[in-house]
Amino acid sequence: METLGLVSVAVTLFYMLLGERMVNMRKMYLASREPVKNHLLNCALLKNLDNGSEDITVFGDGLAFISNGLKYPGVSSSDAPGKIFLFDLKASAMGPVELPISGNIDLETFNPHGISVYTHPTNGTVYLFVVNHPHHKSQVELFEFVERGSSLLHRKTFKHKLLHSVNDIVALGVDRFYATNDHYFSDAVMKITVEPLLGQPLTNVVYYSPEMVKVVSNGYYFANGINISPDKRHVYVTDITAHNIHVLERKEDNELTTIKSIALGSLCDNIEVDPKTGDLWLGCHINLMRMFYFDPENPPGSEVVRIQNILSEEPVVTQVYADDGHVIMGSSVATIYGGKLLIGTVFHKALCCDLE
Repeated sequence: METLGLVSVAVTLFYMLLGERMVNMRKMYLASREPVKNHLLNCALLKNLDNGSEDITVFGDGLAFISNGLKYPGVSSSDAPGKIFLFDLKASAMGPVELPISGNIDLETFNPHGISVYTHPTNGTVYLFVVNHPHHKSQVELFEFVERGSSLLHRKTFKHKLLHSVNDIVALGVDRFYATNDHYFSDAVMKITVEPLLGQPLTNVVYYSPEMVKVVSNGYYFANGINISPDKRHVYVTDITAHNIHVLERKEDNELTTIKSIALGSLCDNIEVDPKTGDLWLGCHINLMRMFYFDPENPPGSEVVRIQNILSEEPVVTQVYADDGHVIMGSSVATIYGGKLLIGTVFHKALCCDLE
């Protein structure tokens, strides 16, 4: 009888702990948050992007790379292989165009996630870094953009045990970058079951170079988007389920030191930086529970947040756009060019709006 009593106590404690973890997870996912509309004028969904536009980055004179077809544990997705699109914001009516990819890469398992562009300072060659998850593993692909004919040539694959659950990257050269790991576990089942219930700050930022690969910042609940200031002195990282963004200072050895974190009140994903003003543009999820438990009758909303003067003592955080999911679902990135705002999503479409 004494043994049965101990078992009963253990079971009760387990369910109490599980209940507490579930309550905490709902808070982290902002499960009770209801979307509101804050629309802009002259918005139009882009063609050809039915399987998402998870990350977008602008380069050159208004051209944008778009990652498409992400398959992410627990999130709705298509069975079609991933693709990279090119979009000219100066000719937005034309719509994005799929880029042919050549080189030594398996396109059937191509699963693009975060992306970053590096333009060679001497010869102007444009390189595209793409986080890739073939068979739900993590690696980073390096492509060269062939402007004549508009295509991508695969140049290299970066793999390392520290790049075990990569979400996003920011390129620092043709063979070096910072990357965020959004989970502690590599196994897909552990990612979507055990880790959310643990709710612990176990994720990190990794620096990769041919000479050294190392963790340079840790203590994030869900390290997600990453980008760099125009002067390359500061790095920005979103901790999506902590509802904040971290400002980090780069050191000579590429270590990162946290200066401050800024509360966002939203579940912000990827970060784009205006090269002229230094303003940050973020695609955010209003309620992450609706992303992981998708219901077309109650879709996940979308939000775009702008941060001005982020390095000052009083940064300005502004909601620029919001939708309840009936126009655009699950926004993950936002970027601007020439008075236009381009919003990408994890698995839905992409939206282009006039800012002015």
